[in-house]
Amino acid sequence: MKTIIAACSQNLSGSRASVQTALRTLLSAPWPSQRDVRSWLQLLSVLQWVLSFLLLGTVSLVVLIYLVFTSFWPISALYLAWIIFDWDTPEKGGRRLPCLRRWAVWRHFRDYFPVKLVKTHDLSPSHNYIIGSHPHGILCVGAFCNFITGSTGFGEMFPGIRPFLTTLAGNFRLPVFREYLMSGGLCPVTRRAISYLLSKNGAGNAVAIVIGGAAESLSCRPGVTTLILKNRKGFVRMALQHGAHLVPSFSFGENDLFRQVVFEEGSWMRSIQQRFQKMMGFAPCVFYGRGLTSVQSKGFLPYARPITTVVGEPVTVPKVENPSREVVDMYHEMYIQSLLKLFNENKTKYGLSETDELHIL
Repeated sequence: MKTIIAACSQNLSGSRASVQTALRTLLSAPWPSQRDVRSWLQLLSVLQWVLSFLLLGTVSLVVLIYLVFTSFWPISALYLAWIIFDWDTPEKGGRRLPCLRRWAVWRHFRDYFPVKLVKTHDLSPSHNYIIGSHPHGILCVGAFCNFITGSTGFGEMFPGIRPFLTTLAGNFRLPVFREYLMSGGLCPVTRRAISYLLSKNGAGNAVAIVIGGAAESLSCRPGVTTLILKNRKGFVRMALQHGAHLVPSFSFGENDLFRQVVFEEGSWMRSIQQRFQKMMGFAPCVFYGRGLTSVQSKGFLPYARPITTVVGEPVTVPKVENPSREVVDMYHEMYIQSLLKLFNENKTKYGLSETDELHIL
């Protein structure tokens, strides 16, 4: 009996010593610094954003279809009824939530790159505006951060102006994802939705449109300053019909966030991309960024490159209900000249050289 008690005491002493050694090792290990914690928060904020835009709609649709075949089918039925009832809301101004624009996560998202907004001219809240956002890039990070989140100070720079950002109408047919988009102030890039914001939502609305669209994303790569704009005139016609002023904006650094495999014009892969883009509205880009574990690894997260969005001088546009082609062409050319002026005056300030030129196709 004494032998058993002695053995137990010895094991207990050994266990206590092991625990004490482990605690000393843990306490002696360096704790994460505030800088490390900020870096992790920034990385996680970008991760949730990328996953939301790439997977939220598809995953929600799959889950709702799966629930149909389970005892939880009423959830799918109720949500389907809600979508039918709420079908036109995205094209009638949406359902934005100011609290979402103020989420702390967007400040970490901004600081990851970082993203900066630069104002060059005032925007009067007595007018409505169409802001042309250039370039498209892969995921329109600059446009989203500046016009949807309040992290870069759009509301303080342009008091009385309510920004909206347009995106593919098909995104608003995906369950849950549509609610996420509307809550931030996104709306479909359709004539009906934009007309509502410019005519039935009062004054002080600024509708941001990524003019180049999916076609422009196919040529996105670092160092490229080519825009698809020459034959994109629908936004000018709408501005004339509603008397909305045209405002150019350019996000310097947008094309540096990802690396893309760009297929040459005329190749079979480029042909497939273009056909898919015409049918579905978005282009299947082959791109990569950094991985989750390190900058050196490859993954789907954007590289941390600074983005500076410069909002240029408004082009004053009169209200013309049925503008002729000549009038549309005139104001389209005025918009291009204003955009070129903005680019040339700011390119050397934000990472480009004096010899870099903006090519418009």
